Amino acid sequence: MTPDEFRKAGHQLVDWIAEYRAKVGEYPVMARTAPGEVRAQLPPAPPDFPEPFENILRDLERIIMPGLSHWQSPNFFGYFPSNGLLSSVLGDYVSTGLGVLGLSWQSSPALTEVEEVTTDWMRQMVGLSDAWSGVIQDTASTCTLVALICAREKGGNIVYTSAQSHSSVTKAAALAGLSARLVDCDRQFAMRPEDLEEKIKADLAAGLKPSAIVATTGTTTSTAIDPIESIERIARRYGLWLHVDAAMAGSAMILPECRWMWKGIEGADSVVLNPHKWLGIAFDCSLYYVRDPQHLIRVMSTNPSYLRSAADEQVKNLRDWGIPLGRRFRALKMWFALREQGVNRLQARLRRDMENARWLAHKFRNTQDWVVLAPVVLQTVCIRHEPNGLDGDALDRHTQEWADRVNRSGKAYLTPAMLDGRWMVRVSIGSVLTERSHVEALFDTIVSALEG
Repeated sequence: MTPDEFRKAGHQLVDWIAEYRAKVGEYPVMARTAPGEVRAQLPPAPPDFPEPFENILRDLERIIMPGLSHWQSPNFFGYFPSNGLLSSVLGDYVSTGLGVLGLSWQSSPALTEVEEVTTDWMRQMVGLSDAWSGVIQDTASTCTLVALICAREKGGNIVYTSAQSHSSVTKAAALAGLSARLVDCDRQFAMRPEDLEEKIKADLAAGLKPSAIVATTGTTTSTAIDPIESIERIARRYGLWLHVDAAMAGSAMILPECRWMWKGIEGADSVVLNPHKWLGIAFDCSLYYVRDPQHLIRVMSTNPSYLRSAADEQVKNLRDWGIPLGRRFRALKMWFALREQGVNRLQARLRRDMENARWLAHKFRNTQDWVVLAPVVLQTVCIRHEPNGLDGDALDRHTQEWADRVNRSGKAYLTPAMLDGRWMVRVSIGSVLTERSHVEALFDTIVSALEG
């Protein structure tokens, strides 16, 4: 493809994406394809000769689009928000178009220095002190793995985490060669510091060596808030690494009124937050902050001769801040979005979503047979319909059936999950386009699904 051909095709694609975003709320939110349906429409072998770009665009519409669930829809309430602000999309486009690679500072100085600036902007936005240094990773799963590898190098082989923590924590522990202990939760699904300390003492008495604690600010299932301040005191008492998973709730820390949720964070050793969730930076863009960057560099550094330069003593080489050697220019999409939006505009959107979540929780609390199962501190509402005479497995089937009816209607997308041993439904509010009217329509859709 020549630059002139690219210009023509690029205009077509930008127009196509713009049209898609303008009408995304009109699509059935959840994909309706059967397993294998998309693959069956694709040729089993690559083409031997070039195809016109128009054919590719046609198949994008004909084959790919019906196989997508629409995460940018205002009626998407599943999983978690994964917003891609259009300004961030353009930044990602520029990054890919430039085709630069960050193997070292010298390989593309702007790549490193824009990343330094944007991660520091985010540090300031969420209220972290200047004792923290940040780097962009792909996902929170990688950040947690890096944190636990760093903790392991300090000594010990046991990590403690809440029974409500993300599955990536126990996976990271296994990959790092650590044993995981699940700590009990209280009635609000937050880690119990008393149980944490009891488990640490028991392991020490057995001659074992604790290594790290992973606390969560905003758990995946219910956005529960672990008591960081109490956990941090325990970590210091026993000399353990404290990593805080704020992948979801970290975005809310741009709101000063939400920072109570991670009170004590300045005593942690590392923290992850995901701007590619609620904040709106196009996936993937996960921020990993540490208080001791030199320890991170000691654990992760590599210095082959072909990457050395005279500038190495004066600059950051971000290959030493994580697992991959090379890195994309991810910072551009954050740089574009933060400049196009501004902090005030981002804050207003997050406040809107939290208010919509409180409104929906109030509606369900005041509707017969409905229960709100967890505190609504952010933008997620955990609900269950509990009619008289239904409990146990029958109630679980009822929950999954009405959620499936909502999803198959195409009017909204919800994700059921287990909480306290029983199925419930998470309503995760946070799409850029979701307004109060969409939340009101969702309430009506759910009630109608029960009548059907």
